[in-house]
Amino acid sequence: MKLPFAEPYKIKMVETIRKSTKVQRQNWIEQAKFNLFNLRSEQVYIDLLTDSGTGAMSDLQWSAMMTGDESYAGASSYYNLKNAIKEITGFDYFLPTHQGRAAENVLFSVLVKEGDIVPGNSHFDTTKGHIEFRKARAIDCTIDQASDTSVFHPFKGNCDIDKLGKVLRSHPVDKISCIILTVTNNSSGGQPVSMGNIRETSVLAAKYGVKLIIDSARFAENAWFIQQREKGYSGKSIREIALEMFSYADGMTMSSKKDAIVNMGGFIGFRDEELFRKAAPFNIMFEGYLTYGGMSGRDMNALAQGLYEGTEAEYLGSRVGQVAYLGTRLKEYEIPVLEPFGGHAIFIDALKFFPQISREEFPAQTLAVEIYLEGGIRSVEIGTLLADRDPSTRQNRYPALELVRLTIPRRVFTNNHMDYTAAAIRNVFERRNDIHKGLKILKEVPIMRHFTVELERV
Repeated sequence: MKLPFAEPYKIKMVETIRKSTKVQRQNWIEQAKFNLFNLRSEQVYIDLLTDSGTGAMSDLQWSAMMTGDESYAGASSYYNLKNAIKEITGFDYFLPTHQGRAAENVLFSVLVKEGDIVPGNSHFDTTKGHIEFRKARAIDCTIDQASDTSVFHPFKGNCDIDKLGKVLRSHPVDKISCIILTVTNNSSGGQPVSMGNIRETSVLAAKYGVKLIIDSARFAENAWFIQQREKGYSGKSIREIALEMFSYADGMTMSSKKDAIVNMGGFIGFRDEELFRKAAPFNIMFEGYLTYGGMSGRDMNALAQGLYEGTEAEYLGSRVGQVAYLGTRLKEYEIPVLEPFGGHAIFIDALKFFPQISREEFPAQTLAVEIYLEGGIRSVEIGTLLADRDPSTRQNRYPALELVRLTIPRRVFTNNHMDYTAAAIRNVFERRNDIHKGLKILKEVPIMRHFTVELERV
């Protein structure tokens, strides 16, 4: 008999979570103006809002925190982190930041200027926000297969090389800040990018003299998919694959709160010393001195250890396997989900779930609210609210996909929690035809509105 799967860790400490009544949840979501970001954590039973900073650190990470060096300059913790980044990414130069969006802010302060173009594969919300804040424009060059949740493609996160080439040919080189590849591609369903696609993108970037930057929040999960799905990589280790991925890039931004399994932290990796030197003053202004950059010594120690743990194949198999477990349960209940399953989350196709609700009434946000009301589960909309308004016309942008993301924190929940989640969503699915109206906006800010938007029922 083949031995069943078991998690490659055991539980040493637990945190109590408590259920609530549907009447309580109805009151709470109304007080939150139907924005799940506004809920208090104790009002949530199973929190699948994000995998950013919500993972469980290991005994070795907690131990590393106790030996953190809190010196302002030249701390040993900085050099521990420098060595880990060099070993796993190959980049000689790096700047520590307190999280990924801070890394984007520092790097884009050097690279992106008003009127620029930044092509890539489905820029995530903060990436696009930083670009548009600088009055530049993000252009999505993701492959067309990514827009169909039912089509199976092993690397739906890929950049379409023909689309990218057309963008590069049609704009002056000095107006193209950089090309950004997001691995895995979050906005397209946590889908991986193949090594072949990274390589082709790098060749095209070099041809036009444009820098290639990898948004690396989930690079280890991407490497795992390459190992599992791409010809010629099954015999390579995760770290070997990661090194090759980064070898094709000029730089990287990292939200370490994902694949490095820490609660706070990030960094920028540089191939070129000159770009590192240009970015350094912005790091000092926005983050802190060059050898801590918004992180304490204990944070840097935990991050260094987390980079090693996050690139272990056994851990990644467990992590991605739990995501697939939830996806399989939802498929058994005939819930329309994006396939193949992504690395960090399951994405529900809200347009297929609620075809009767118009896009102007935010069907994905409506579904996220109903899932919370049913089971106290907090998820997040990846759709029209997140896509925001066009900065020129101020009209809603309607992306190809209208999704609800069920984002699974690392090493936090058991499969019993996944069973509970699937059952709650099944209950919503069974009463879906009784829901005819969605939500409308009461109040929003001009950029990245989904974090603070206020809504009411139509």
